[in-house]
Amino acid sequence: MNKELMEALDMLEKEKEISKETLFDAIENSLLTACKNHFGKADNIKVEIDRDTCDFLCYAEKEVVEEVEDDCLQISFEDALKVSARAELGDILHVEIKSKEFGRIATQNAKNVILQKIREEERSVIYNQYYEKEKDVVTGIVQRYVGRNISINLGKTDAVLNESEQVRGENFKPTERIKVYILEVKNTPKGPRILVSRTHPELVKRLFETEVTEIKDGTVEIMSIAREAGSRTKISVRSNNPNVDAVGACVGINGARVNSIVEELRGEKIDIINWDENPGNLIQNALSPAKIVAVFADPDEKTAKVVVPDYQLSLAIGKEGQNARLAARLTGYKIDIKSETQAKDAPGFRYEDYEYDEDEYDDDEYENDEYEVGSYEEASYEDGAEYEEDSSEEGDYDSEEYASEEYEADQEETVSEDLDE
Repeated sequence: MNKELMEALDMLEKEKEISKETLFDAIENSLLTACKNHFGKADNIKVEIDRDTCDFLCYAEKEVVEEVEDDCLQISFEDALKVSARAELGDILHVEIKSKEFGRIATQNAKNVILQKIREEERSVIYNQYYEKEKDVVTGIVQRYVGRNISINLGKTDAVLNESEQVRGENFKPTERIKVYILEVKNTPKGPRILVSRTHPELVKRLFETEVTEIKDGTVEIMSIAREAGSRTKISVRSNNPNVDAVGACVGINGARVNSIVEELRGEKIDIINWDENPGNLIQNALSPAKIVAVFADPDEKTAKVVVPDYQLSLAIGKEGQNARLAARLTGYKIDIKSETQAKDAPGFRYEDYEYDEDEYDDDEYENDEYEVGSYEEASYEDGAEYEEDSSEEGDYDSEEYASEEYEADQEETVSEDLDE
């Protein structure tokens, strides 16, 4: 039994995850290559390896003839009798080939064949391993800057974080651990090339799936995400269990769950809102933390007209239009925001149909011509926000109060903005 070869194969299988069968095939091919280099041809040469003992036999199939014309394919009758006493003319004999007789060049070529096969299999194993993780989040270690790109070590291979996939303002130091989203895994002659991202909206989704048990098991579902990397993200969630509050589950006790995600995203603000089948309610929630007077949504045209109090217009639009822009992406609607004063003066807007009267309507009972606009519960999260929870059991929230950070709104009058996703 060839113990040394067996131990070497066991070590390769364990460290590089290359199957023994593949290594046995590589050894057989290497011996055939050596025979071809030594004898000039290897058409009639066979190699057999015992998978249990690692003993191998290399032999040539030769025809017994009276007069030899080709030493590689034929053997004389006299020489055949030395191999087998029962040999007869026309028989095919198995003539053993001693591998020790191979020359230095043939041996080196055989070695190169084995090493090449091991490298190819190693690349294939790495490619398959990370191809399965495509569209998923992994943890990597920052290696170095290559120009403006960043090389990140994922364990068995390196990934590339291109400049276009980096969040503006994020700076990393070597040996720093970060989470990245695998965009694409390419198989190249030099090995797998892995492209990762820190700006993709799916990064936030995967982080919530990892952090929030209810999302992972399907109790809470993320319906849509709108993100401006490094600044703010809005996500809409809904619960498939009436006893579980979707927003509360994502926020966690004292904001523990969302805080860990914000920390990983280097302080990026996250607004979590309740999904609603009613477009009016959904748009109202998406424009949080601004208070909404009325919403008129057209599902056919995918447009919506929103009326807000005069003092809330700047807050609803947000800095440089960010709040309205993210709301439009989140809902898929083109949103036109007007203050109460602008709505009254706008031709054809018919503001009187949506005028809000606190004495006549409760928040939960307010209706317009087409859609019922339900009550709005603030569910936005920012740095410094306070979250209080009465429930002691994780995933079962009876009530929560979640106050958003105060915004500094410009006091100047802002014209209506019509924003597209």
